[in-house]
Amino acid sequence: MRIGVPKEIKNHEYRVGLVPAGVRELVASGHQVLVQSTAGAGIGVEDAAYVAAGARIVPTAKDVFDAAEMVVKVKEPQLVECQMLRRGQTLFTYLHLAADPAQANALMASGATAIAYETVTAANGSLPLLTPMSEVAGRMSVQVGASSLQKANGGLGVLLGGVPGVAPANVVVLGGGVSGTAAAEIAVGMRADVTVVDRSLKRLRELDALFAGRLKTMASTAEAIESLVIQADLVIGAVLVVGAAAPKLVTRAMVSKMKKGAVMVDISIDQGGCFETSRPTTHADPTFVVDGVVHYCVTNMPGAVPRTSTFALTNATLPYVKQLADLGVEKALAADPHLAAGLNVHAGAITCEAVARDLKLAYRPYRVAA
Repeated sequence: MRIGVPKEIKNHEYRVGLVPAGVRELVASGHQVLVQSTAGAGIGVEDAAYVAAGARIVPTAKDVFDAAEMVVKVKEPQLVECQMLRRGQTLFTYLHLAADPAQANALMASGATAIAYETVTAANGSLPLLTPMSEVAGRMSVQVGASSLQKANGGLGVLLGGVPGVAPANVVVLGGGVSGTAAAEIAVGMRADVTVVDRSLKRLRELDALFAGRLKTMASTAEAIESLVIQADLVIGAVLVVGAAAPKLVTRAMVSKMKKGAVMVDISIDQGGCFETSRPTTHADPTFVVDGVVHYCVTNMPGAVPRTSTFALTNATLPYVKQLADLGVEKALAADPHLAAGLNVHAGAITCEAVARDLKLAYRPYRVAA
């Protein structure tokens, strides 16, 4: 199979779909890999490293899209990239379509097959291709939250861990999944006063045991969330409903009651955000203020640490890329229902029920060829 890796063009996105080690594995299996020139520059990998691994360097994204049978990316295709996709071609990347009707319509119009990293499942119900970036975003959320709390950045002027004789910051993490746990781990490590909120009592018990009582847990209700966020210095939204738009757990009314200079970091913004006041931002202009509360809502948080993120992501994605290339897309989807769960768009239709529901579009289940 001819596999193409274009350079990412989203604002301040420096990650790349494959590293040279992945190229080497694919070439050794008899596949061809085309990489756009300077695609790896953002992680410190030069074209020569890709050539040494067996890739062919091409000058433009159009060259990649025109020649590739499968395009491997990191972030959702921008509209100009959607226009380069075609029927019979496969796109393998993060999509987050439930919050992006323009992209969904463009992908349907292209006729291409689009498989989303974030809805590929594992046998235990986990999301193996979302997990590494959730870990990065969770850990980063505390970093950026602590920075945003600094007075010069519009925050309250609170040190996350406090000092002897002065209380630490009050941190509330909404969601006890992968990103929420990663956020809690860093916040606890920085000696903040941390409370994790989740709907699952089983998960709260696991977190209580994991952190040996070094954080508080709270069952998720509207009343509990309101009480906690009003007192919080930093609120981290780490809510996920697979494939669907995130629920709005923090309302505009709640935000209006928060401390002036408090900070909210919405990790869920890729799926529309879990704060009613959230709107997508970029690394170039990451924050905005509503009712005196600083909001950080960057849609590609891990892109700020692209080298770590790229290697973590490709460790997870490469086996699936190889599976799709070795078997062909139809046979790979037929052989692995967990990979098939990643299929979001095929032959002009939405094939992920949660995406179709949230975008109010027709849902057409993918039928595996007999």
